[in-house]
Amino acid sequence: MTEKQIEQLLKDYHWMINSVKIMREGLNDVGGNFTAQYGLEAAMPKAAGGHSDPIYQEFSRREKRWKKISDYEQKIKMVQDKIHLITVDREIEVLHWLLEGMSMRWIGRHMGLSHTNIQRIQETIIRKMVNVPEVPNVPDVP
Repeated sequence: MTEKQIEQLLKDYHWMINSVKIMREGLNDVGGNFTAQYGLEAAMPKAAGGHSDPIYQEFSRREKRWKKISDYEQKIKMVQDKIHLITVDREIEVLHWLLEGMSMRWIGRHMGLSHTNIQRIQETIIRKMVNVPEVPNVPDVP
């Protein structure tokens, strides 16, 4: 991942967590997840109804939401898998507040540092998260 991608994930983390929670709750309400309750085949409309079938349209809408939830969860996991790389106390504190959705200025006031200093700390965090060597998939040789 690039530095820009990591930076965007850190910015989006807080609202993605909240969105996943709210979307799951909404989709699990009455008539929620058709596939979990009845199986995919039972939820699909019969051929006669076509795409004008309101049940099919609702199923499609909810299926898209589940795919969006999955997309957000993958992005959230990418960040969570890299959190352990941040070990310096100031960086840990800045990362925590970034993931909570706080602004640079708020974090700076909270920590008694300038927002530009917080920005430099964030850049260090991003560099550490980007420079993780990928572990190659090498099969075991007997």
